[in-house]
Amino acid sequence: MKTNNLNSKKIILFDGVCNMCIWSVQFVIKNDKKDVFRFASLQSKEAEKYIKNHKLSMNSIMLIDNSKIKSKSSAVLSILSHLDTFWRILLVFYIIPYPIRDLIYISFAKSRYYFFGKRNNCMVPNKEISSKFLSLS
Repeated sequence: MKTNNLNSKKIILFDGVCNMCIWSVQFVIKNDKKDVFRFASLQSKEAEKYIKNHKLSMNSIMLIDNSKIKSKSSAVLSILSHLDTFWRILLVFYIIPYPIRDLIYISFAKSRYYFFGKRNNCMVPNKEISSKFLSLS
């Protein structure tokens, strides 16, 4: 796996065939001015390794920050907190208890393929952003 000082990076595991998820990853990359994040699709061998090592379920976005693991709405809000974007205003949703936020997240996530579509293959990063993605060596 590329190290690139990987221990200091936050790892985002995302659905690599979900159009909305891919657009979200592109949004994060564009607004990650401090180079905080690295990415792996849930369908990749790299994510499989994290999922196995941390005994995770593959049903939502996950943010791995050293030994801390966040998923669903908490992962989304934590990611937003590190971005340089107007959308940080959504951090106000931290005032809503996470079980309620997660219910909203789950209901939205269940319909993401219907509204945004699904690809047959995982996202393949281009040369400009490939260093942001985990890969096995």
